[in-house]
Amino acid sequence: MKAIFEIARNDLRLFLRERTSWIWLVVVPLVFVYFMGFAARGPGEPVTPTVEVRVENLDPGFMGRLLLEALGGQGLRMAAPDHAEAKRGITIPADFTERVLARQRVDLDFFKVGDADDAAAAMVELRLVRALVVMNSLLVEHAIAKDAAAPAEESLRELLKRENPVSLRSSFAGRKPMPVGFSLSLPGNLVMYLLLNLMVFGGASVAAERRNGVMRRLMTQPVRKLDLVMGKVSGLILLGMVQVGIFLLIGQFLLGVNIRDHWFAILVTLGIYVWVAASLGVLAGSVIKAEEKVIGVCLLVSLPMAALGGCWWPLEVAPPALQSIALVFPTGWAMAALHQLITFGSGFAGAKEEIAILALYGVAANLAAARWFRG
Repeated sequence: MKAIFEIARNDLRLFLRERTSWIWLVVVPLVFVYFMGFAARGPGEPVTPTVEVRVENLDPGFMGRLLLEALGGQGLRMAAPDHAEAKRGITIPADFTERVLARQRVDLDFFKVGDADDAAAAMVELRLVRALVVMNSLLVEHAIAKDAAAPAEESLRELLKRENPVSLRSSFAGRKPMPVGFSLSLPGNLVMYLLLNLMVFGGASVAAERRNGVMRRLMTQPVRKLDLVMGKVSGLILLGMVQVGIFLLIGQFLLGVNIRDHWFAILVTLGIYVWVAASLGVLAGSVIKAEEKVIGVCLLVSLPMAALGGCWWPLEVAPPALQSIALVFPTGWAMAALHQLITFGSGFAGAKEEIAILALYGVAANLAAARWFRG
């Protein structure tokens, strides 16, 4: 056990001593996280847009002022009669308050300005109707509460300020949200660069140490082959967890990715995935002799696995065939687990299948690395 720890600690020290290691661990992945996060931005939560409308209030009474407040409450932004940007207009007649108090019908003038499209007209008209419904509801409530008493401004304002007992919450249709923005780019790039870095660093270091005779010298020491394999894998695991820690902190506190709710499950998922990637790196360095070939093969293996595993785009938009192909690779299971934990808000219960299968990949990769390891 001491030999495993010493090998792992020494490998981690050598990796972190190189400036290029930090560039590939932190700088390059974060650049991709930032730009891919903006490129993959989703529609966000549904919002009610504010529409600008020209309003000419000729009524000196309080009912005209109350109507303006009701219009503002429906998302209409009032502009002056000569405002150039507004493409629709409303005129409140001078006798509006007088006719309402006399319980007579009163018409508002709704007019078009310039070449406004029908969509803008429909939006303004809809909100005008909703504001008029609010006004009529106030008058009905006042009539019920006050019997035959004429409406007064103070009593109507009290009714207008009351909390509405009916609320409407709008959201996009669908049982689950689609991973977008930094919630897609952070786990996607982390999964991709963990695989790429650990395979390249691990494979190249094993190949280089075998070429330089370091492996042969270690084998002459009281160190078992299994200890040597586990030491190399453990060193890469420590390196990967350094990258994981940095990314999760940046994601939570700078990018607004929800790590806090299920941080432990996310760490477990990434820890198992790091184990898979580290074992694959040691395996690559064991079966390929030349360092240059190790790097090329690791790139050719890791990048397609990242793309097909859903690191570059959400698998929810991919055809069913590609969604099935993604589950052939550990990257696909890692991304599925992370989306369950980060985007869908599930805990261990929601991601237990993905985590279990990822652990099986780790066992298989570790056994393969031990079986074909060459000193």
